[in-house]
Amino acid sequence: METFAPALPRPIVLGSTSPYRRELLARLRLPFETVAPQVDETPLPGEPPARLAQRLARAKAEAVAQRHPQAIVIGSDQVADLDGAALGKPGTHERAVAQLRAMRGQTVRFQTALAVVCHASGYAAEDLAVVEVRFRDLSDAEIERYLLAERPYDCAGSAKSEGLGIALLESIVSDDPSALVGLPLIRTARLLRGAGVTLP
Repeated sequence: METFAPALPRPIVLGSTSPYRRELLARLRLPFETVAPQVDETPLPGEPPARLAQRLARAKAEAVAQRHPQAIVIGSDQVADLDGAALGKPGTHERAVAQLRAMRGQTVRFQTALAVVCHASGYAAEDLAVVEVRFRDLSDAEIERYLLAERPYDCAGSAKSEGLGIALLESIVSDDPSALVGLPLIRTARLLRGAGVTLP
């Protein structure tokens, strides 16, 4: 009588070089590897922040899935949305100061998009987590002290809510708490289950 070995689970690949996303995904206790998606993140003319985040999350997942067609690939992108204007990673101290000055006393919507793709199975799903963050009416001195202490120049919106940046805020409204850090884990778990991954 012929016997068949059970199929091995598909490998999981995070299409990101972000240490924040890597740390978040590790919470699900699944084996995974990370691969740089190498995607041009330049916004299109007039592109709304939510659409930009969704397009880039999809592009990152697809770019990595083309190189790893058997894998379940996770792509994600986050754009800070201030009154419809996209705020990216500041990169420099001067840009971070300008971002935080623009956001003080304002509500910023952090658009965190997610895409999960597996070419071999034909699975593709997307979702978007929106986090509303109200910033305190920060003084220039508070902005300067914060930036010199934490140097969040690689974070959209120039503030790390998981660190000292939480002191800049009045409130956070979200149905997927880890989304603000860069990967909405409730949605990620849901899409991974849809792709056939077993989670508790």
